[in-house]
Amino acid sequence: MQTFWGILIPFLGTALGAACVFFMKKALSDAVQRSLTGFAAGVMVAASVWSLLIPAIEQSAGMGKLSFLPAFLGFWLGILFLLALDHIIPHLHANSAQAEGPKSRLQRTTMMVLAVTLHNIPEGMAVGVVYAGYRSGSAQITAAGALALSLGIAIQNFPEGAIISMPLRAEGMKKGRAFCGVLSGVVEPIGAVLTILAAQLVVPALPYLLSFAAGAMLYVVVEELIPEMSQGDHSNIGTVFFAVGFSIMMMLDVALG
Repeated sequence: MQTFWGILIPFLGTALGAACVFFMKKALSDAVQRSLTGFAAGVMVAASVWSLLIPAIEQSAGMGKLSFLPAFLGFWLGILFLLALDHIIPHLHANSAQAEGPKSRLQRTTMMVLAVTLHNIPEGMAVGVVYAGYRSGSAQITAAGALALSLGIAIQNFPEGAIISMPLRAEGMKKGRAFCGVLSGVVEPIGAVLTILAAQLVVPALPYLLSFAAGAMLYVVVEELIPEMSQGDHSNIGTVFFAVGFSIMMMLDVALG
């Protein structure tokens, strides 16, 4: 039951954020969007370091001076994986006028949902890998540490859910259909469950997979979130909220881990 809630918590964060469409009449202002994007970026960077890369290196301590190698290789595989997805999946970011990826006849709103779905793939993998390690009992990952990652991702998923649902509403969708933007978060629990089911294969390669998820998340941060939080005037508000998100995730991981 602990694992069940652990993998569901991030999706609940997305759902609560998307529900903003039911009680907010106006679209989010640029300043608010930059703040929320910066916050999400800060959480993802801190989670990548404390919950994924550092544990990956610690679990490879038996390799001596080469203990960095699994984290290094996994990190680059994660970067290249997201780079490939970025090129083969048509998607459109909320504040962008031009779609990325291959040319497509998909509707604008569909491509906006796909853009957020790309974020959620590495997040779901991260939660799944951490809980697989916890369930194995041999990966030095505690229940509290796994919960810290789930809570951190859920916290950053709340603004992410709002950022996808509110623009859909602004595009003219009815509230119920705009809330369907929450489906972009479904890949998180699905990815987590698939990872846990494959635990027998995951655990021996856990350092590689932890760092793989870290690389994928950091790709999203640098390629998309940081440029978005830095747009427009007074862009330092995004930087401030990046620091807030980073600090909260760092405290969660150290206090609960």
